[in-house]
Amino acid sequence: MAVSPLFRRVLVANRGEIALRVMRGLRELGIESVAVHSDADAKCAHVLAADHAVALGGNTAAESYLDIEKVLAAAAETGAEAIHPGYGFLSENSAFARAVKEAGLVFVGPNAAAMDRLGGKKAAREEAVAAGVPVIPGTEQDLGDDGLIAVAKEIGMPVMVKASAGGGGRGMRRVEREEDLAEAIAAGRREAKESFGDDRMIVERAVFPARHIEIQFIADQHGHAVSLHERECSVQRRHQKVLEEAPSAVVGDALRNKMGDAAVALAKRVGYDNAGTCEFLVDDAGNFYFLEVNTRLQVEHPVTEFVTGVDLVHLQLHVAAGGKLEEALAGKDLTPRGHSIEARICAESPEQGYIPAAGVLELVHEPSGPGIRVDSGVYSGWEVPPFYDSMLAKLVVWGPDRATACERLSEALKNTAYLGIPTNVDFLRRVVDDEAFRTAAIHTDMLAKRPELAEGPQDTPDDHALAAAVLCQALQRSSGGGSSSPSGAGASGAGSTQAWQDLSGFRLFEVTR
Repeated sequence: MAVSPLFRRVLVANRGEIALRVMRGLRELGIESVAVHSDADAKCAHVLAADHAVALGGNTAAESYLDIEKVLAAAAETGAEAIHPGYGFLSENSAFARAVKEAGLVFVGPNAAAMDRLGGKKAAREEAVAAGVPVIPGTEQDLGDDGLIAVAKEIGMPVMVKASAGGGGRGMRRVEREEDLAEAIAAGRREAKESFGDDRMIVERAVFPARHIEIQFIADQHGHAVSLHERECSVQRRHQKVLEEAPSAVVGDALRNKMGDAAVALAKRVGYDNAGTCEFLVDDAGNFYFLEVNTRLQVEHPVTEFVTGVDLVHLQLHVAAGGKLEEALAGKDLTPRGHSIEARICAESPEQGYIPAAGVLELVHEPSGPGIRVDSGVYSGWEVPPFYDSMLAKLVVWGPDRATACERLSEALKNTAYLGIPTNVDFLRRVVDDEAFRTAAIHTDMLAKRPELAEGPQDTPDDHALAAAVLCQALQRSSGGGSSSPSGAGASGAGSTQAWQDLSGFRLFEVTR
């Protein structure tokens, strides 16, 4: 699919794995990439991979990736014609989208007006109501503490109190008892003010038990929009997604079409013109309720790419350049094919309350093979800084059916290692191998009800022991001893450098369990 008119150079206003993923899409289309980076990220993988790189200075996000003037200056300095924001940072900032346009550049995302109409929970809920999209009973605006408490009592407990601005679970609390409402609202306001600079709150009935199902859609600048079907994101911890899959095991054609039509109707109502995601809660009776719209590319977009055969970054660039969806999707059958699951690999310790980690990655080994994709932003010897989100990579698999995809993901996690700092790899495999996940008997409270999945075994070897075991296996393969070597392993001799490279067949859990 060609982008017309063709961008010559695009700045990627992000870091890590999503910056690398966007740069890959640019390279496939013959477009040069510009990386921006903080001082802490000077040796980050996205900087090394880019055609051009500009230092923004500082270490924190506020000093670098969130500084609009610095990002625009980098675009001007390098002659970039467009800016892709990735996700997070400035990706859903309508002021940034406007500033990009005012600078004579193209923002690879929706127009600022559409972002404003969908950016806050209050505004998005009002638009959903107007578009005929089912919403959860509650309020669209902050009525003050007493007013919110009155609404909560009227719609019935339990309820969710939520920050009107922002997302990611910040400022959100489930409240079971009326006597806890005042404190929950006050605590939500404090967290929302700190996270978003906006302490407005809303209240909604708690849909429970529920599954988190979202619709990926994309629209062009000519009034056309299409649904690329659903993803299920019900496996969450503290309202943060852990595993995502497409399609959902419980969404049939009728429900898929209804949800897709609702997302497209909302997109058209606000004049949306790029990739977006409409998020819903679905109860066990098959009723769906609008949550919010993420006006950007999602972390979990690869599972949609696997099952539909489309490249979402290519599509984003196509419509940002003024292209029509009918041109890009001509002849494509978008019916979901097979099943895909994504696991978010994070520098954190689930066994110790999901505490984020930083430090040097002494060894990185990421799996490969049929139906396996790794979107990664790290490498052996790189120091993970403490200033940003803890996600290191995304391990994504595809199989002809859900059972095959589950097994493939479990096997891929066995062959995954990020040694030197704590990660959630073992935790992810425990979840994937759990019977509830394997049978798709999942709801948004799965992990809250199963704390033992986070706790894990008490006695595990440290990273130095694991690294030594892996090296021994690699040395054995490269020298021809033990079990037969995988294809290509050890082909250039038994030297220690080659041994560290020949890790494609090691099975970490066979070594340690």
